[in-house]
Amino acid sequence: MKIPFSWLKEYVNIDVDIAAFAHDMTMAGNKVEAIEHMGAEITNVVVGRIDTITQHPNADKLVVCIVDIGAAEPVQIITGATNVFEGAYIPVALHGASLANDLKIKRGKIRGENSEGMLCSIEELGYSRAEFPEAPEDGIYIFAKPQPLGADARPILGILEDVLEFELTSNRPDCYSIVGIAREAAAIYDKPLLLPDMTVADDLEELAADMIEINISNPDLCLRYAARVAKNVKIEPSPVWMRMRLVAAGLRPVNNIVDITNYVMLEFGQPMHGFDLSAVADGKIIVRNAAEGEKITTLDGNERDLDPTMLVIADPQKAIGIAGIMGGEFSKVTEGAAAILFESANFRGGNIRQSAKKLGMRTDSSAKYEKGLSPHLSELAANRAAHLVQKLGCGRICRGMPDNYPAPRAARPVSYDTDTINRLLGTDISAAHMAELLKRLGIHTLGTAAIVPPERADIEGEADIAEEIGRLFGYDNIAPTLPTLATMGIKTPRQNLEAMVKNSIVAMGYCEALSYAFESPRALEKLMLNHDPIRITNPLGEDLSIMRTTTAPAMLAALGLNSNRRNDHAALFEIAKIYTKRDTPMEQEILTLGAIDGDYLEIKGDIEELLEIFGIEADYRATAIPYLHPGKAAEIVFGYEVIGWLGAVHPAVCDAYEIGGEAHLAILYMDALDNFGKPTKTFTPQPKFPAITRDIAIIVDESVPAAAIIAEIKAAGGKHLCETRLFDVYRGANIPPNHKSVALRMTFRAEDRTLTDQDADRPIKKILAALTTAHAAQLRE
Repeated sequence: MKIPFSWLKEYVNIDVDIAAFAHDMTMAGNKVEAIEHMGAEITNVVVGRIDTITQHPNADKLVVCIVDIGAAEPVQIITGATNVFEGAYIPVALHGASLANDLKIKRGKIRGENSEGMLCSIEELGYSRAEFPEAPEDGIYIFAKPQPLGADARPILGILEDVLEFELTSNRPDCYSIVGIAREAAAIYDKPLLLPDMTVADDLEELAADMIEINISNPDLCLRYAARVAKNVKIEPSPVWMRMRLVAAGLRPVNNIVDITNYVMLEFGQPMHGFDLSAVADGKIIVRNAAEGEKITTLDGNERDLDPTMLVIADPQKAIGIAGIMGGEFSKVTEGAAAILFESANFRGGNIRQSAKKLGMRTDSSAKYEKGLSPHLSELAANRAAHLVQKLGCGRICRGMPDNYPAPRAARPVSYDTDTINRLLGTDISAAHMAELLKRLGIHTLGTAAIVPPERADIEGEADIAEEIGRLFGYDNIAPTLPTLATMGIKTPRQNLEAMVKNSIVAMGYCEALSYAFESPRALEKLMLNHDPIRITNPLGEDLSIMRTTTAPAMLAALGLNSNRRNDHAALFEIAKIYTKRDTPMEQEILTLGAIDGDYLEIKGDIEELLEIFGIEADYRATAIPYLHPGKAAEIVFGYEVIGWLGAVHPAVCDAYEIGGEAHLAILYMDALDNFGKPTKTFTPQPKFPAITRDIAIIVDESVPAAAIIAEIKAAGGKHLCETRLFDVYRGANIPPNHKSVALRMTFRAEDRTLTDQDADRPIKKILAALTTAHAAQLRE
């Protein structure tokens, strides 16, 4: 919401600069998002008067103007404008001036004659005839009456203004107006609030109640409907001061009647609408629900289909407006309108929001109503509009204000306790000081109750009272203290598990990645997967239309991004959920590791190191996964359960994700770490006795995995075998076709004595026998 600073200062005496004011308002809960200095780009433009005009001696279409700018000497300016005349007061851009569109003015010669500046059109000042309808279509802007010579032209034109842009929360509809912000400022600075003049003189003897009748058929949706009637209306442009205030606040001037309704909406936050009274059949206003299939053509010229959930303003024959959103086309105020009905009503915010959404036409009015306005604004706004009609001299007001208010709202008590509020805020504010702070907000106290005015619907309980006291007391005046809590929050076992996993993975050199749970179906096609994903009912788009069944696409995309940016050593991890369908949809949390420019054994080593931390000794067995390299993919098995997998990414998939070089992925199911992990460390002293090592090389069929060989060695090696390590695989000369030579080193150690050669030779014989039986292994000599 944009608020011109000068307009605001009419209603409260603000004696600080705009930057300090913005800070104070923000600290009190009314955030100022930005400050705009309108007209700051226009410089060195002053008021001048044309004293003489003579023909340019060297150009038929140019004239020489001698212009008085209030200085010791007049200036000479050459112009081609045809609408200027002697005695005209005009804006003059002098040497060094800056105009709109970054136009710079310098003195110079035009066709041999000196020109000390330029006479300005309204366009050169950054505006158009929409804001200044009195300006000529093609010519210099001429002031309607004499102005002080040499004075800055910007404030006279109303184009010099500081504008505050507020970002307000939707629970404070009372602040969505000039008066609302002024009320807040008055409370913050403890200054009186000066409300706009709402007095209405009795222009006409005719009673408005004799001209219109108001019926509300649905008082649940229309809480109040008040109206004022103006006759002898003259439709014309608004005065400059009103037009430029509307422009500064972000609205477009239209004509005096429409501008008055918009002006009042900005002032009080109460939307208004002006109906041509001659278009209201029988002078009867009926607020009702729309009929099934009813249509209306709104002010924007579009025909709208209505339904019975929507509220309309109607006469006995037809709907003449959509309540709280937009008026009807045929009831709009035109130049021929002689009498105007000013509508100032209050509608249920939720219904206006739903109707605007159905119709796809959110307006300035609906944006106000949907937040839940107070019905007491209707009377204030109606009287203010009538006052402005009289002030602008554009009509005469009928006596009285027809006002249908079925269930008037009153101030309500909210109980509060001084000690409780001090505990909440961490303060030591006396009861009298609290009462004084609340009084500044228009909230009076009676004993232990705060009497809340009807416009503050956001105040419902004691915590709300505490907030009001706290923000006026000043958050920066509250000393920092630790909260006093009966219980302290702690992490759950699962949260501790995740923290332990993250710390361990980061220590290995990985960086954490985050990805969306939504995914594109094309991601599964890239990985050659035929999963049946859970589809989102109302997706943001096709690329985010399913719930992910695997984290591989997101991890590969992240690796591809790093590869494209020349980070060829990326190592990433993510703990995230996948979503699958079995009997019912289910989610599963997994740990994903991804790396580029490494090898298969490196990522396998990282997985083994992590599992060792959790006390899990896993086995690995070959598997086939479509997007992993054949022969370089393995399941991670603990007991009889698969707890994850790892492997090298298929080259075709690497190309699809623009990954240069090799990439590797690994997955661990977090439930497995939770269920099987025992991350407790026991102290093991350094061994007292030396170890004996034995190396063997065996020839086995190419299909026999090394993991199966190691498993057989562990089973047959006996109690003194403490480590088995693969250190070489050879294929080539002296090795039969489709076979390989596998070299392993075995370490034997006893805790109570030094082993002899015979202690190692015996288990070696058993190991070779077991390998021969299980895998037809031959000892390589």
